[in-house]
Amino acid sequence: MRIMKFGGTSLKDATCFLHVSDIIEKKIKNEQVGIVLSAPSGVTNNLKIIIDKSINKKNIDSEIHTTKNIFLTLLDHINQSQLNFPYNIIKQKILDKFIELKKNIHGINLLGQCPDNIYAKILCQGEIISVSIMKGILQSRNYSITVINPVDTLLSTNNYLEATVNIIKSTARIKKIQIPKKNIILMAGFIGGNENKELVLFGRNGSDYSAAILSACLQANYCEIWTDVNGIYTCDPRQVSDAKLLKEISYQEAIEFSYFGAKVLHPRTIAPILQFKIPCIIKNTFQPNNEGTLICSKPKKTEHPIKGITYLNNIAMFCITTYNMHCIKTITSRIFTAITRNKVSIILNTQSPTENSINIFVLQQNILFIQNILEKEFTLELKNKILKKIKIIKELAILSIIGINKQYRLNISARFFLALANLSINTIAISQFLSNNTISIVIEDKHLINKIKTIHRTLFDTKYIAEIFLIGVGGIGSTLLQQISLQQKKLQIKDINLKICGIANSKKLHVNMKGIPLNKWHENLKKENNTFSLKKIIDLQKKYHLINPVLIDCTADEKLAYQYVDVLNKGFHVITSNKKANTADLIYYKKIRLAALKYKKKFLYETNVGAGLPVIETIQNLINSGDELIHFRGILSGSLSFIFGQLEIGIPLSQATQEAKDMGFTEPNPHDDLSGIDVARKVLILAREMGYSVELQDIKIDSLLPVSFNNITDVNNFMHKLKELDPLFTNKVKKAQNTGKVLRLIGTINKIGKCQVKIDEVDENDPLYKIKNGENALAFYSKYYQPIPLVLRGYGAGNNVTAAGIFSDLLHTLSEQSGV
Repeated sequence: MRIMKFGGTSLKDATCFLHVSDIIEKKIKNEQVGIVLSAPSGVTNNLKIIIDKSINKKNIDSEIHTTKNIFLTLLDHINQSQLNFPYNIIKQKILDKFIELKKNIHGINLLGQCPDNIYAKILCQGEIISVSIMKGILQSRNYSITVINPVDTLLSTNNYLEATVNIIKSTARIKKIQIPKKNIILMAGFIGGNENKELVLFGRNGSDYSAAILSACLQANYCEIWTDVNGIYTCDPRQVSDAKLLKEISYQEAIEFSYFGAKVLHPRTIAPILQFKIPCIIKNTFQPNNEGTLICSKPKKTEHPIKGITYLNNIAMFCITTYNMHCIKTITSRIFTAITRNKVSIILNTQSPTENSINIFVLQQNILFIQNILEKEFTLELKNKILKKIKIIKELAILSIIGINKQYRLNISARFFLALANLSINTIAISQFLSNNTISIVIEDKHLINKIKTIHRTLFDTKYIAEIFLIGVGGIGSTLLQQISLQQKKLQIKDINLKICGIANSKKLHVNMKGIPLNKWHENLKKENNTFSLKKIIDLQKKYHLINPVLIDCTADEKLAYQYVDVLNKGFHVITSNKKANTADLIYYKKIRLAALKYKKKFLYETNVGAGLPVIETIQNLINSGDELIHFRGILSGSLSFIFGQLEIGIPLSQATQEAKDMGFTEPNPHDDLSGIDVARKVLILAREMGYSVELQDIKIDSLLPVSFNNITDVNNFMHKLKELDPLFTNKVKKAQNTGKVLRLIGTINKIGKCQVKIDEVDENDPLYKIKNGENALAFYSKYYQPIPLVLRGYGAGNNVTAAGIFSDLLHTLSEQSGV
């Protein structure tokens, strides 16, 4: 025996009815089936509206016509497709039902209210008509049908609208029917009957409960719940697109899924199948070949350490606090008694560590009702200052992690709360509820779905992820995008997902939160109408609650550099090739690092010195290992290294500079290179990394340029005037060569932190002698490295090496993410 329940979306129109009958036909070939049917989608809601309007004496002709038309249209379409369908008989039954409905509505109008027994009788008419229609379809296909009248068989107690079935007595009643094994069983869901044989309802998801009860009464092998999704997912697939289907879960996990917000099943549906150990399968009517989700006693172990994330929104918190902590137990007992007596559910409760207050969490729609209950219950205590004024907080949500594998409990808890911290989500309450395998937290309802999406990705996506926003798409930025594009497939094999969410230049911002296709980024940015502002990027983190957002600055913009603290504060890592922040005043320099530490974000700037060379990392490792600087000398400008190399072979200064500019070696304005200021900035960064409190103005600079060049801001004018210095530098080079030496622009730092940038003549014994053509070399003389220095050497300029350095920094932002 297999019980199959079909919900409203499975029966929304004639095509669906006929499709369901096809599914039933396939099943009946292997075993007897019992079918439980809901009302067609929308019918029950329409009937509720009709009742509510009737109570308020409003016109309901339109609603009645719409509801009747749903059935008549459905009937007409079935009649066109199904041979021998008893159209006239069923149509008359439907018309009779609506005549009866109008009589009941007339009574409600006269009374100005709707008694619960009449409310129940009206609300279930959709289920009753569904059974008549399905019976007609199956009989026209020559199947024998037994219709179980749930009012006569499912003996129910409690009230008219939230009844509970006595399974033992109901089983005895159904056995008396003596159903032939060849017959298909049909029963309307949602309906039962009390001892007076009055119709009662089973409340929310009542048809699921009907199917579970019928499964228990008939001792079915399986109970199948057919709906419009493939089963139970790790999160609501309508909200979280990357939610994963669960193949098997336990009864307890199913209860917790449904209790904490999953819409697939109601908790009371699980109780009968759990009691009688009947496996339950959630299936998709529209994808019947999909296996669905099996709910059973001992589900197979899965690779993932948790089963899913659920949520309940529109939650309110009542905080009841007593001045005397010794009476809190009595107060707590009275709270639960008073609320339960009034048949309202408390979803969650927590008690403060000081044990003088209790928080209860309820549906927001019940706020006024519960407030009245509590104020009435504790009138004297509130008046006599035994209790503080009851505090109510609205617009909350309960977010729960379901089915935590005991082996991974600590790890999952750590990752969960780390994700909350990274997202700056304020946790109002925490509870382990129903079992140790579920954690529930209470948070603000604001941006709830985006928070859930992010937490789901954090806990279920085993990939290391970075959501990247790149500002500046000149030579370095464009090259970086090219490098990422070339490496993406290889990185994905290693479970690394570098997702470019935003690309900007000084005027435009192109955003795609699903990831910008890197083969078309230039074209898309060109078409973009969205103007650039840093605030727009920051707001995206606030809106989407990103897992690992990274801002990459490939500009030379000073204004942008002075906003890094705010960017870190808003949850972004910052990677920059822009030296302006690290060479600003020492106060701002320290402020950036304090922000990175405070907000647990990375501020990475390896390319500020030496482009792709691991200079900053090397210094930090030396200092952290206890090494101390004695002296530093280095060629820190790839552009000047190239230029001086060209001078050695007789190329004039102006021509060498133009070549360096064309190759992307220089700053946007080569004046910054030749003035020595760019090298001075790098020396400043190195000195600060070594612990010296140095400002840019403290560095002595021997510029390559005369004072007359200082006020030339136009690049073309500067390059033209540079020709005046060609003879001077040709002579300097020849003079050095005559003594077996070469010219180099060198940055130095001595033991007490004094810094200088100057042109120096070096001989072949100097480690900087052979450095030219774009290379950098940094010689560190330290307590550990002397008399032979630690030398870092390699290309220190050019788009490829600089982009590669940024790429390396980008991968460092992934280091704090870890798999389970």
